[in-house]
Amino acid sequence: MSQTVVLKVGMSCGGCVGAVKRVLEKMEGVESYDIDLKEQKVTVKCSVQPEAVLQTVSKTGKKTSFWEAEAPAEPEGKPVELEGKPAEPEGKPVEPEGKRAEPEGKPAEAVAAA
Repeated sequence: MSQTVVLKVGMSCGGCVGAVKRVLEKMEGVESYDIDLKEQKVTVKCSVQPEAVLQTVSKTGKKTSFWEAEAPAEPEGKPVELEGKPAEPEGKPVEPEGKRAEPEGKPAEAVAAA
């Protein structure tokens, strides 16, 4: 049974494309493939498990993952950060409850007494 596997592969040049072609041509069960360098997209028509195709292409040393077609579309041009960075709050930093910023140079009591 034939299926289509779509991968995102970190390719930066024709040499990268050549490496991916070589491993796909040697792989049993691959009927055809299309490599889009600009999109960093590899589409493989095959009769093998998608995981096997992913593992084979990963052997090139290129960063390889399944193409996320099901993921919700993000606005163009806005990178999505998922590397554990907390979202920065908009505006000024919020002071914790019970703490107030003291004027520089004078303690609060001296300001109140003046």
